[in-house]
Amino acid sequence: MSPPPDQGQNRSSLHRPGLARRGVCLVISAPSGAGKSTIANALRAAEPELQHSVSVTTRAPRPGETEGVHYYFRQVEQFAEMARTGELVEWAEVFGRGYGTPRAPVEACLAAGRDMVFDIDWQGHRQLRAALPADVVSLFVLPPSLPILERRLRARAADDADEIARRMAAARDEISHWKEFDHVIVNEVLERAIGDARAVLNAARIATVRQRGMAALVQGFG
Repeated sequence: MSPPPDQGQNRSSLHRPGLARRGVCLVISAPSGAGKSTIANALRAAEPELQHSVSVTTRAPRPGETEGVHYYFRQVEQFAEMARTGELVEWAEVFGRGYGTPRAPVEACLAAGRDMVFDIDWQGHRQLRAALPADVVSLFVLPPSLPILERRLRARAADDADEIARRMAAARDEISHWKEFDHVIVNEVLERAIGDARAVLNAARIATVRQRGMAALVQGFG
């Protein structure tokens, strides 16, 4: 994939006087196995300045996962305290485990004009939009069909039959919330889905409301 043509323009807009903009939160949601993490990772690989939101979780680390890189791993009691005191901008329980987003890094990135991508579920999307209503642009990723989704889950060879059945049941519930999102795509051809996600991100970056210095620039045209 060739480098995105707008990367240089985005970097300059962060530092050029009068053209600074506020960052955007791109939320990508989907049922497990539909491709949200793959799409989010492709965006990060194509655009190194795109900030990753590192979540807090109560589950144990998997082999190869590093604290502060993949997740912040916390005990259930610590997680509950963070949620209670407002340290998490969104959080939810998924398959009996807690997942949430720390507030401070998100607010710092947005204020600095840096964009963030989140691969979270519909509950997290609701909370994040409620917390930062002017900063969230959301994308829901659908599989081509439920049988294809199930085949993808089985192809991972990471879960037993009972876990796959639980994920399929959760997928039906997740999909029922697709209308809550700003954009929706069907991930039938991965490269096309990635391109559509990048188009959503780029459009959000140049939205009029995000261009904090544009009014002053235009006044100077007179």
